[in-house]
Amino acid sequence: MTILFTTQTFLKYYYLFSLLQVNNFKLVSLFIAVFILVTLISILPFLLAPSFSDVQKLSAYECGFDPFQDARMKFNIHFYIIAILFLIFDLEIVFLFPWAVCIGFLPSTAFWSVFFFLILLAVGFIYEWEKGVLDWNKKENSDGDDRI
Repeated sequence: MTILFTTQTFLKYYYLFSLLQVNNFKLVSLFIAVFILVTLISILPFLLAPSFSDVQKLSAYECGFDPFQDARMKFNIHFYIIAILFLIFDLEIVFLFPWAVCIGFLPSTAFWSVFFFLILLAVGFIYEWEKGVLDWNKKENSDGDDRI
């Protein structure tokens, strides 16, 4: 089977290709124009805004009071542990929502794998509870450092 390109089919494809190039050129130029506009809108306020610096503006702000301690003081580790626990259980919910939406379409292995996942999380939570990580009234060591 031989494909013959006549002058008419050649002109038809040439016309379509030229339209495609013009459309691509318009699209690319639109993206470039939007990029330049967004860049200018982002940078111009920094260049044109007046900046007045004084002692009060450059001083450290601590709830309206003058700073009274060094910023690098010891910090209770319970805050970090609670934040990590929150992230762990928050991610658990993120994993469970899509699973709960399509549970009717999944095989039974999906149910048992999520069940095993929840059992592991429960065991971890019970372990943390038994170790006293969640107890805020726990006695601190003599050096003031909480070791868990």
